Amino acid sequence: MPGRPAAFLIAAATALVILGVSILPFLTPAYIHVEQVRSGADRETGYDQGTLDAVTGSIVHDLLLGGDFATPVGGTPVLNEREQAHMRDVRGVFQGFFVLVASGVVVLAWAARRARAAEARAATWRAVGSGARGLVVVLVIAGAFAVFAFDAAFEVFHRLFFPAGSYSFDPRTDRLVQLFPEQFWSETAIAVGVVSIALALLIAWQAARRAASATPAAVLTTSRAGS
Repeated sequence: MPGRPAAFLIAAATALVILGVSILPFLTPAYIHVEQVRSGADRETGYDQGTLDAVTGSIVHDLLLGGDFATPVGGTPVLNEREQAHMRDVRGVFQGFFVLVASGVVVLAWAARRARAAEARAATWRAVGSGARGLVVVLVIAGAFAVFAFDAAFEVFHRLFFPAGSYSFDPRTDRLVQLFPEQFWSETAIAVGVVSIALALLIAWQAARRAASATPAAVLTTSRAGS
């Protein structure tokens, strides 16, 4: 049966994995295409849809798989040096986050392997449920703040993870914020939050069921051992 440190580790791993899985659909070309159309990225950049999709696909490729973010249009890189440097910083944050998510998967696999006795399984599932419910609470609070003060939330996020002054761009001239306007980020943040909350609630419900089904067996085993 996991002690408090192990239970906390399992709960934190659960929250990280849920968040990581929830983000993945929003990195797909299909989602990005739809959201760029909604947010008017073609108007902002002046690119036709084919060029916009190609440029965005190259930037996302460099973000996830490595690259220099120097995709050209008409022989000139779309992103200037400051924008490219910021995207390298973003890649570093993504890599760090997904290393944590991968570590969370390892922790959950370790916990599942150790939880062979019924009582240990029940405790492990309770820890998983705690992590899922905790994530819901955090996301609801963060979401409420973001809905009513998105600009402030966006600024706080960038101050936490990026060097001061490295993330300020002019939407009149800088392609990065034209490709991904504020509407793109606000709607994506809400969508990620909704998916994460829905997935966390589902996992919390399933964890409660699994813990409850394991608990009677644990009690029965303990009773027999004491008789």
